[in-house]
Amino acid sequence: MPSAYFQPPSSEGKPQVPRWVPPEPTKEELDWAQLHTIDLSILDSQDPGAVEQLVELTKTAMKDDGFLYLVNYGISLDQLHRQFDLAQYLHRNISDEDKERLLWNPETGVFAGFKRRLGWKREAGDFDGIEQFNFYRREFEDEDNKVPECIKPFMDEITAFTNVSRGTMDSELSIEMLTKDEQYLTGSVNRRLLKLLSRVLELPDDYLWDNMQSHGGSVGDGYFRHALFYPLPPEDRQRRKGVRMYGHTDYGTTTLLFSVPITALHIWSRQNKWQPVKYNPGAVVVNIGEALEIISGGHFKATRHKVTDTPADQEHEERLSLVQFNASAGDLRLKPAVESPMIQREGFVLEQGVFREYKNLIDAGVPVPTNKEWREIQVSTRTQVPPEKKVGGIQEIDGVKYGADEFLGVKVLLPV
Repeated sequence: MPSAYFQPPSSEGKPQVPRWVPPEPTKEELDWAQLHTIDLSILDSQDPGAVEQLVELTKTAMKDDGFLYLVNYGISLDQLHRQFDLAQYLHRNISDEDKERLLWNPETGVFAGFKRRLGWKREAGDFDGIEQFNFYRREFEDEDNKVPECIKPFMDEITAFTNVSRGTMDSELSIEMLTKDEQYLTGSVNRRLLKLLSRVLELPDDYLWDNMQSHGGSVGDGYFRHALFYPLPPEDRQRRKGVRMYGHTDYGTTTLLFSVPITALHIWSRQNKWQPVKYNPGAVVVNIGEALEIISGGHFKATRHKVTDTPADQEHEERLSLVQFNASAGDLRLKPAVESPMIQREGFVLEQGVFREYKNLIDAGVPVPTNKEWREIQVSTRTQVPPEKKVGGIQEIDGVKYGADEFLGVKVLLPV
């Protein structure tokens, strides 16, 4: 049983919202990634043996992939589908005026507001067919001016889903003072997940929540995304070489991506190849961000992932997506939690990744970037740049081709 089930606000008295009908999953036989499944409800078990098995399975998942399925986290399938209804409603009904008024500006270091289907900058670029609306803290706190008119009647539901009810959010209460049914993706799901990861590191239960996770408002320094991937015409599919979003890692703590039937998400797996992630109805697909890779001394992998064209039997379908990006506190300069008994016993994991680069700077006595500096430089400069256009171009290491980049003295290599 989860600590508390999600209890959303009522939908009565609001405009009618058409139901989102999940597309049919692909019937193609694919080389699926073999992700571990974590039942979050076991964390609340009175059986210490069951909890210990959960911690060990989570440790394995972190070392193998940094990607996992999270189930039994407290939100029913019907409640989840209501959020997909609202995301679909936003994309179907946002006005041209709001698209222009709320157009994002990644040069500010955040993805807040509306992304049109024309690339990842404020100015129009090549058509990519990806539309988004991103809710940061300011969108939740100033919904009268920062969100589309069409979605305003439903903001209490979206806010409660991400963290707290509208009335509670506006008060002076901290998350710790709220009842458990008032703090969902941020204060319940992500907090319990960080508790589980703290136990993997053999640290106090709230170590990661207290020492790394950003707090405040509904999403802290993170954000919640409604995304819609429109089908690409054949000429655009060919131009983009089958890739909708290039390979990358997320820079925060955890990313909570709700599993959808359209096959497009791929991870760079423990087999050292790109593999698609299979649909798991109702599950959260969790990937670990760079902040957790650093603080874990490389034991938790920041997952390399990308979004591709769909299989042939889904190429005319839209891919609707809900994602919560949880962020580390902006003023921190992350370093490994050397007080972890696990790290003391097993040492660091120095595979190619952001932790190895951070450690090189630390060993050289060079200050690493703050979390805010690290995420904002990536958002504002070279987000979704093709590998061949990165600063270091394409490099081959042990037969694998990588796109090479550098941010604030930190080298980043991602498989092509």
